[in-house]
Amino acid sequence: MNLTGTTAMVTGAGGGVGRGIAMALASKGAHVIVASRSETGQAVVDEIAARGHHATWARCDVTDFDSVVRAVDLAVTTTGRLDAVVHNATSNLSSQPHQLTDVDRALWTHHSSVSLGGAHHCAVSAFPALREGGGTFIVMTSPAGMEGSVTLPLYATMKGALRGFAKSLAREWAPYGITVNIVSPLAYSPAMTAAIEAEPAMEERLARRIPLGRIGDPERDIGAAVAFLVGPAARYVTGQTLGVDGGHYTNL
Repeated sequence: MNLTGTTAMVTGAGGGVGRGIAMALASKGAHVIVASRSETGQAVVDEIAARGHHATWARCDVTDFDSVVRAVDLAVTTTGRLDAVVHNATSNLSSQPHQLTDVDRALWTHHSSVSLGGAHHCAVSAFPALREGGGTFIVMTSPAGMEGSVTLPLYATMKGALRGFAKSLAREWAPYGITVNIVSPLAYSPAMTAAIEAEPAMEERLARRIPLGRIGDPERDIGAAVAFLVGPAARYVTGQTLGVDGGHYTNL
């Protein structure tokens, strides 16, 4: 899984699973464009550099098409190429419980603009660069997108829609040699950590439901799987949903 000489852009990479993916890709040799709305992205870049790897921060709001274009342009200007895009960014309201009957147009638009709008912005802006070398496009989904959610139905709706988006894109881009896949992780994140701090018993209860008996690590578990999909060993894998969840969800 040597990614030396490749460039990968990860959205929402300022923390959590996105940070883990960025760290993993960089450790395999990729130059990572850490795309985030805030300066937390620069902190991740500094951490990657401290490990002796390569990364560049791009201030990027995926809901703004021009912002995504600038991030892609930065990747190409800095390294001369863009081989992979990982759309990991999610709404900062995604962990707030709600009911669909209470969702107004503003909340719907907010969620969809980050998840679906962001995926579309990334795809359209990155397509010319990805086509050059037969690159890779990855979206991050969730078990909620496959089985629904009682407490987070809007989040589940967007995550489910991302699977349809990515599967359609996989068919559209196959003639260009671009692979498109979906990753469904179960790993520690700021939202999960906060929930565990509020209810300590939750961590053990969740681990018991996972066949491998533990919650995933964003870098070593999720990031490693993404690195596989980005690398040459996965060049014949497209349109697939990879559950990286310790066996928690097995009926894809």
